[in-house]
Amino acid sequence: MKKSILNRALDQVEQARSTWIELAAMGRMAAKLPQLQPRGHWNSARMLEERASQSPDAVVLAFAEARYTLRDVDRAVNRYANFFQSNGIRQGDVVGLVMDSRPEFLFAITALNRQRAVAALINATLVGPALAHSLDVAKPKAILVGSECAEALAQALPLASAAPAQVWLQQESAASDTFGFAPINSALAAHSERPPRGVGLPETSDAMCYIYTSGTTGMPKAAVISNQRWLSGSVWMGRSVAEAGPGDVIYCALPLYHTAALCGGWGAALASGAVLALRRKFSAAECSADLRRFNATILLYVGELCRYWLAQPPTPQDREHRLRLALGSGLRADTWERFQARFGVPLIREMYGATEGNAPLVNFEGRPGMLGRLRHGQILVRFDAGTSRPARTAQGRCERVGIGEAGLLLAKITAATKFEGYLDDERATEEKIVRGVIEPGDSYFNTGDVLQLHEGDWVSFVERLGDTYRWKGENVSTTQVAELVERFPGVREVNVYGVQVPGCEGRAGMACVVRGEAFHLDDFADHVTSSMPRHQRPLFLRLLQEMKTTATLKYTKVEYQQEGYDPGRVRDPLYYFDGLRYVPLCQKAHEQIQSGELQLG
Repeated sequence: MKKSILNRALDQVEQARSTWIELAAMGRMAAKLPQLQPRGHWNSARMLEERASQSPDAVVLAFAEARYTLRDVDRAVNRYANFFQSNGIRQGDVVGLVMDSRPEFLFAITALNRQRAVAALINATLVGPALAHSLDVAKPKAILVGSECAEALAQALPLASAAPAQVWLQQESAASDTFGFAPINSALAAHSERPPRGVGLPETSDAMCYIYTSGTTGMPKAAVISNQRWLSGSVWMGRSVAEAGPGDVIYCALPLYHTAALCGGWGAALASGAVLALRRKFSAAECSADLRRFNATILLYVGELCRYWLAQPPTPQDREHRLRLALGSGLRADTWERFQARFGVPLIREMYGATEGNAPLVNFEGRPGMLGRLRHGQILVRFDAGTSRPARTAQGRCERVGIGEAGLLLAKITAATKFEGYLDDERATEEKIVRGVIEPGDSYFNTGDVLQLHEGDWVSFVERLGDTYRWKGENVSTTQVAELVERFPGVREVNVYGVQVPGCEGRAGMACVVRGEAFHLDDFADHVTSSMPRHQRPLFLRLLQEMKTTATLKYTKVEYQQEGYDPGRVRDPLYYFDGLRYVPLCQKAHEQIQSGELQLG
């Protein structure tokens, strides 16, 4: 009994400590609260203008060998804003931005914000129908494309429903092909470095940009990002989570057309006085050298970035950096501990959130594997794995899960925790809202993510709904299977998903594996048999040289699922599990599986 009382007392002390840490983080936002008011007159362009007037010679941006002061950036933004204005861009107009992560991207989006126009941030890796789809969703009046994306845009425009009136080309080199687009470099240089006239003060409630969902499970949707959402996210990440300030350098190799970089990188730097060290695309081989070259103190990560860096051969320079914090999302517990031990990063703060969501979480204390503690208005509820919707009681309400259980994360929609929805897609917007959760009339945002509840309201990630499939009457978590597969020596990367097999209920498990030298197929089959129950075992195996990912380094599943296990469509080595070992999947075996002659599982 005494031990039980003591443990309860210690738990209360620990919870009080965690609460104090979170309250202190909120307090670090206090100085910026006037800029975050719903009816205010702030946006990213005005924040830049204020910073440039206060510290014009302070460096705010580093890219390759170039360094940009606040004055440099503010003047460049004005040139772009005057260019847009002279070409008919007005308040509320939409301009598509298709460009890699480089300074001109930031100049352009901030200039559009200064014009009170809206930037549609198109994923710069998209091609063909996917790129055309993103353009169709945004319906831009004009497009600004970087020369590195010009060819892809030229090929995609004929596939779009309607072409924009103007397409401007920002050339990195005068020798680059224009693909028929109008170069703007000379015109930009001729425009004034003073603010454009007649624009007026911004409204915090105005739309700033459209950011597209990552597209891991289908075509991307455009989330509407208001000035207030960008400001709140930037101040929160820069001042509360990163505790950044003058003297800090935030290293960002993530794409600027997603929230992690736009708020956690550029916005955090503006809000805190830090420098943003920007890299066009992440390179695991050059990450360590970049950190030393930029004297980075904060690393932004997402998805599997830390795993890619960890997979590099160890060197004596692994700990030769100034990093005090790694900040991001998607870091698994096993990778977390190995990453921190090897590179000596003092603190890792894992975050959780969605571009359009209202349920941010932060693990301020650096507990491996944890996303943070549930905040007010956030609940985990029981759900129906078949429909991916919350389960209902006899009274029609949702039921909270208990400690040790997994539940669907819902977040209450309020004036302070808004869900601004998707652009021109009322059906998709409505599908994300759950009503009557606790009481009649309430509304909650459905994150689509399953988290596990721990003592003290701590939560850890379990899976994304849709990352679960059903086989042999059992629900199978792709995340859990992937973690088990990864434990086998020689597995460098793994992507697990379900595929349909004719005549079978549910979906059979399939694993794409990038293998190392230590990988042996027969031993892998023994590992699968010994570590997983029958319904979890991947029945199909595809061996890859390199895993395809989205721009945010998340594994893509849709394309792999569509290709399935058909050797006529897949050139990589394919195997099926016969119950004891993995057997090469030839065309004849595929035909036998399709006809039902060869039974699996």
